[in-house]
Amino acid sequence: MEGWPGFAGALHVSNGDCTDLVGTGVVRRVLYWRDVLHEGPVPAVGREELRRVRGEFLGGAETVRQLRERDAVLEGNRDGEYVLWFEADLYDQLQIVEILSCLGELGVAAERVRLICVGEHPGIAGFGGLGELRAEELRELAATRACAVLTPDAFELAARAWAAFRAPVPDGLGAVAAARPGELRFLGEAFDRLGREYPSTRDGLSLTERRILAATEREAARREATGREGGGWGAVARDVFVRASAREARRFLGDTWAFAAMERLARGARPLLELRPAGAPVGPATRLRLTPAGTRVLAGEEDHVRLNGIDRWIGGVHLTGHDVPWRWDEGREALTPAP
Repeated sequence: MEGWPGFAGALHVSNGDCTDLVGTGVVRRVLYWRDVLHEGPVPAVGREELRRVRGEFLGGAETVRQLRERDAVLEGNRDGEYVLWFEADLYDQLQIVEILSCLGELGVAAERVRLICVGEHPGIAGFGGLGELRAEELRELAATRACAVLTPDAFELAARAWAAFRAPVPDGLGAVAAARPGELRFLGEAFDRLGREYPSTRDGLSLTERRILAATEREAARREATGREGGGWGAVARDVFVRASAREARRFLGDTWAFAAMERLARGARPLLELRPAGAPVGPATRLRLTPAGTRVLAGEEDHVRLNGIDRWIGGVHLTGHDVPWRWDEGREALTPAP
């Protein structure tokens, strides 16, 4: 930090307030970029319309107002410098490309932006994010290779990634997933993980959905075998979330959105999950177990989309109906047009 006098006066942008940047004593202004972009519609529309779409999906008029204020703070610093504090997972990488695309549109020079982005930290096994670091560890990051001054090439890649994510067809995601740029070194693997949220050619499940079903099966069997809390009827949603999340190389999914995925799997003509209490929103204590259809789909014997249809946005792509035009091909490990 000593080598960059503008550090303290820059606008610091982070994914949430679990990272105590102000507590470092050298950060004065922090903007939190709260948006779970891998869920819900993110269409290729103008900024005002995008704020409306995202706000309505996330919470309504108050959220729209918060997004407008957030964007105004980012724009208001256009003549200053920026420090972005983010992590390697999909949640953060999508936020990075949105922010860099916005800064590019505002005419902010790349060299006025520093990105501090980490996927691991010495001495912390299973590193989960910047919120795990003490104030002195956060301060030290600015003097390590984790802190990069961005280049025009990084801005250009971010703009391409943001456009590919928001496009109505996902044919540009593969090129981003294959990219291995220095400053945005985690972007490729994040977009690879994004592609795996499309229905699989194997069973019509996203990778998240498959992990939830597998975790439900294993947790239910474990409870029955051990007699934990009476056993006998299914798994507990919070335990399923923890087990499914542990399978992720980079954890990006919070419990709220995992519970929403469980609810999706419990709906449809041939539900894959049965819930108790039935009809109530899924919460930490909800009990769940696989239905016979869920068991067959998890085994690859039936296809979830063909059984139940789909109505889900992934970025700018709206997947609907019982036949979808794009699938994740398990054999090729690539997103491909459905036959």
